[in-house]
Amino acid sequence: MSLHFTDEEFQGAWRELDEPQLEGGWELFVETMGVKIYRLYDQETGLYEYKVFGVLTSCSPELVADVYMDLAFRKEWDKYAKELYERDFHGQTAIYWEVKYPFPLSNRDYVYVRERRDLDADGRKIWVVLAKSSPETPCAEKGGVLRVNDYKQSVALESDGACGTKVFMNYFDNPGGMIPAWLVNWAAKSGVPAFLTDMQKACCNYRNRQQRE
Repeated sequence: MSLHFTDEEFQGAWRELDEPQLEGGWELFVETMGVKIYRLYDQETGLYEYKVFGVLTSCSPELVADVYMDLAFRKEWDKYAKELYERDFHGQTAIYWEVKYPFPLSNRDYVYVRERRDLDADGRKIWVVLAKSSPETPCAEKGGVLRVNDYKQSVALESDGACGTKVFMNYFDNPGGMIPAWLVNWAAKSGVPAFLTDMQKACCNYRNRQQRE
């Protein structure tokens, strides 16, 4: 039994592979490289929540899930990950992640929990990873780095019926500080497709590395 996520949250994530839930103000933000990104305005923060639907054409869902979960490997391919590790913080297991921001902005860091489940849904194999910030985890803040306390992400993966993976991702992130809205929007518009491209390359490298070992 998970302490952090409910069965319903896992079900809700993978069901969007079949039926995207886009009522209630979701709008198509950008469509590029076979990826559709939708966004929903959050009145409270003035920021957007995002849903991403796409296909990684040359990676199996199990491989994508393995790469996504491998924090040490992510530091090799994600140029924005300054620090990234999982450890026990005074009895609570969580992940610490510091993200590089462009000068003159301060770096951001996250303390979050996550869980992966490999599901069998009526004979379909689906991989789901859920993550959310864990402000209750006792991890001291660093000088000059802003702590992000409002972050969530869910990812659902399934075979596309060929050699690739259908991907659904939902995320929200309040980076805090005085970041102009245009920069946040630009990061979402260009950053998500770039992340998926990097992820696809990382999957190929991961597979090659496994074959060499």
